[in-house]
Amino acid sequence: MVAFWLPIGAQALPPCLGGSGLGNRAGVSSASSSADGPPRAPAFLMGIGLGGFVDGILLHQVLQWHHMLTSTGDYPMDTVAGLEKNTLVDGFFHLTTWIFVAVAMTLTVKAWREGRLAPPWRAHVGMLLAGWGAFNLVEGLIDHQILGIHHVRDDLGGPVGWDLGFLAFGLILVIAGTALSRNAERDALTPALRHRPT
Repeated sequence: MVAFWLPIGAQALPPCLGGSGLGNRAGVSSASSSADGPPRAPAFLMGIGLGGFVDGILLHQVLQWHHMLTSTGDYPMDTVAGLEKNTLVDGFFHLTTWIFVAVAMTLTVKAWREGRLAPPWRAHVGMLLAGWGAFNLVEGLIDHQILGIHHVRDDLGGPVGWDLGFLAFGLILVIAGTALSRNAERDALTPALRHRPT
């Protein structure tokens, strides 16, 4: 994970991720903000962070398939010096994913304090999955393909099939997560639209 967009707050996100179009603002009634749907940014950012933790903890540490710099040739994971450098860079990777989780938690508490309704669980889980998939797509395209600093299975010489599978899994997560979230939000808004005065 070399380049990730880290918003300062929900206002920095596009409306499709719960950005400036959501929430109670001065002069906006709670009825109109609930018609916009629940905030999506917290779960999406949480999905990015948790997806990074799954990658870092499972693939880097538990399975030891790769580390951040194992395909550069300068820091092999079978030497002490290479492992020390990779451990340092892996630590910065984990710090970045932790920041995503911390921002997601901050946005969740902010939405709760503003009195916005919690999303249906399917919407939240859907955005978590979409965030995880977005992490896989960005990490897979930038680190595996463009920069080539590591691959999913550097322990096997970096076969491209594993990298393509990682990208395909990310795309499936984005599509399934987005569909789950949209269906849940549509179901949640349908009764409110039926009872809206004409």
